[in-house]
Amino acid sequence: MICPHCEHQLLRKERPGNRCAYCRRLYALDPKTNTLGLSDLRVRRVMAALSAEGHVAVAPGQLWYALSRRSLRTSALGAVWNPLLAVGGVALLLAGVLVPFVPAFFTGAVFLLVSLSVVVARGAGVGRGVPPVDRDAFRSAVLAPWLRVYGELPPGLVDEPVRERNPYGVPISPQKPARGAGADGVLLCPDPSIVAFLAAEGVAGHYGLALVRTLDEAVGLAPRGPVIVLHDADAHGVLLVRRARDAFPSTRVVDAGLPVGKVHGLARAVPVRDRWRGPDAAARRELAALGEFGEAELKWLGQGWGFPLVALPPARLLDVVARCASRATGRPDPARAGAAGLGFLTWPSPGTGREPGR
Repeated sequence: MICPHCEHQLLRKERPGNRCAYCRRLYALDPKTNTLGLSDLRVRRVMAALSAEGHVAVAPGQLWYALSRRSLRTSALGAVWNPLLAVGGVALLLAGVLVPFVPAFFTGAVFLLVSLSVVVARGAGVGRGVPPVDRDAFRSAVLAPWLRVYGELPPGLVDEPVRERNPYGVPISPQKPARGAGADGVLLCPDPSIVAFLAAEGVAGHYGLALVRTLDEAVGLAPRGPVIVLHDADAHGVLLVRRARDAFPSTRVVDAGLPVGKVHGLARAVPVRDRWRGPDAAARRELAALGEFGEAELKWLGQGWGFPLVALPPARLLDVVARCASRATGRPDPARAGAAGLGFLTWPSPGTGREPGR
């Protein structure tokens, strides 16, 4: 790897304890020991791309996805131990034939059978979409070492609240009116990274919207204006919109989430599978009852697949939210007009299907 300080090419023996043998300075991440195979230089390159060279804020969840995207395309099932298992199986088989020794032959056959089963499972997609480091572990695996070495987060990264704490001073929402006073409008998003990102950019406050993370918070604000729901393209996001419409029968609820029909099967949209937060049987029946999805989409959602908001380039997401909020509130924002050119994902255009906010 290349030292992030002096740019020397370092062999493994030249960087003991994450310290460069040439400049003697510590670095945070070693690709040989980091689960995601990260280096400090790669984190900096990805941050520069996400932030459009420092013009847009980036939250931890957005950085997590960008650094995990490559590994989400393939299955990590048995990636380390399966080749060793196959080699061991072949060796035992040969030993069992040459000696001959029946237990060695039998054990080698079992090893090869297990190895072949893993190869077949990976080919069938088992383990695909599951990140090697989940979002909860990203802080300890990547951000914590970075903080220990550099004393601050990567430049441009705004932290998200942890257990309702906000140690880096990022405001979570604009000043909220007292319960029952009636907010002008609400921007509801359950993802803490997206909330931190939007708060840092001030997008909700510009349109007079209170930025909240839960439906209970939105209800407590008794909004007079629109309730804009920003959500992932997954089962929980789709159902959140329905819950919001049930909670606000006389208030306009705008679905500003990612449309499942546009990201499902899209080659450039790399989804994530959350095996532990997949919809239960009742939620799957509710999804089917909506009549909005085909059989393939319902199966995809039911298995816990989804495309998260953090997967969108920050500049693209900012532009989408600004356009949706502008339509919902009637407030123009010409400053956001050029942000779309910084993203890589082409958003659905009029006439091709449902747009966010429609």
